[in-house]
Amino acid sequence: MFKRILIANRGEIAVRVFRACRELEIEPVVVYSQADREALHVQLAERAYCIGPARSADSYLNVNAILTVAQAAGCDAIHPGYGFLSENADFADACEAAGITFIGPSGDVIRAMGNKAAARKLMQSAGVPVVPGSDGAVDTAEQAKALADSIGYPVLIKASAGGGGRGMRRVYEPEQLIPLFEEARSESLACFGSGEMYLEKLIVNPRHIEFQIMADGQGHVIQLGDRDCSIQRRNQKLLEESPSKALTPELRERMGAAAVAAARAAGYVNAGTIEFVLAPDGQFYFIEMNTRIQVEHPVTELVTGLDLVREQIRVSAGLPLSVTQEEVLFRGHAIECRINAEDPAKGFQPCPGRIDFLHLPGGYGVRVDTGLYTGYELPPYYDSLMAKLIVYAPTRLEAIRRMRRALEELVIEGPATNTDLLHQILHHPDFVRGNYSTGFLEAHMDTLLAWSGSGEVREV
Repeated sequence: MFKRILIANRGEIAVRVFRACRELEIEPVVVYSQADREALHVQLAERAYCIGPARSADSYLNVNAILTVAQAAGCDAIHPGYGFLSENADFADACEAAGITFIGPSGDVIRAMGNKAAARKLMQSAGVPVVPGSDGAVDTAEQAKALADSIGYPVLIKASAGGGGRGMRRVYEPEQLIPLFEEARSESLACFGSGEMYLEKLIVNPRHIEFQIMADGQGHVIQLGDRDCSIQRRNQKLLEESPSKALTPELRERMGAAAVAAARAAGYVNAGTIEFVLAPDGQFYFIEMNTRIQVEHPVTELVTGLDLVREQIRVSAGLPLSVTQEEVLFRGHAIECRINAEDPAKGFQPCPGRIDFLHLPGGYGVRVDTGLYTGYELPPYYDSLMAKLIVYAPTRLEAIRRMRRALEELVIEGPATNTDLLHQILHHPDFVRGNYSTGFLEAHMDTLLAWSGSGEVREV
């Protein structure tokens, strides 16, 4: 087992990994930017190192600074968390070259699955269903239009290196395709340094269903159930639950088997997520693989009883998975709400600032993952995620009621948050019935804002 792990991240995930290390009796080493010098993970740690100024490019994305600290501190592994360098193949390679274990898949696997056009071809060869579209990259807007004309509109233009909704455009009419293709490619170049694009049929109003997989170096691959991530705005998830109400036992089994087949085809080791869209007709299609721990991993932990970060560390240390597929037991229902520092009434404008007072909910079946504390100054330089509120209960309806109660107990004085919006989502009849898709927020935003008193004008 590792002696010392450097945590190359910030915020709630840095605290989450820190705690897992402590419980495994591994010494955690943390890094921070100048803007995060008062952050919770820094205050908890005995060894904390500043790696640069506030800008991510100069700190949390600074490979040389992170590796220098890891080597100087005698770390034998690095946990990248999510975001930042977690899906950076060159960073994984650099860790290996420095003799430090990267807690995640190899650089080659990250590279293969990070290129969405290449990943799509790999899934086709493994017999995993993919959305109809281009077999690889599309070189020109004219080629994209010819393909779109043949498979029919609407279509989705996607950046091969994209993520988080960037480099992605929906096209409903033929005359929109060429300008939107160029727009998406320009955004991809700016965000990811790559203009490689591909095209696929747009599945209208699907469910976004993902399966958690875990694989070790001994060839064992298991799936840890599904998560329904359909409540999202501009492809950014706001609420996740497990299991999905949309899946029958037979469909869940087929999708789980496809997720395992996808991981095996990639030669995958460590924690990963296979993402699918589920069409209204019940057909499911692979869309991408996330080669890291997910923000929403706690819902899987609660319904399986498995500590996923602990499993990541064990697998990276060369140990086998602690459970077999037959030993994985699914119990009850879990829901996660992402508490963001943003104002829904003002187009979800980010709202950094001082936390004047904080009260976190508790009680049976309630978990909060956060880096917040009273007096903390939320910096404006990073993602707006403040906390993750997760609940568990024996049934879905009980979990919904528990989450409502927990959101009512949550008090964050200072920055505006999306707490009221989340609370109203949990009261909406369509959500309560489980009758929703990725179009839920766009369809109901006016109603939800009116209920929450957040305002009458929306910017979706």
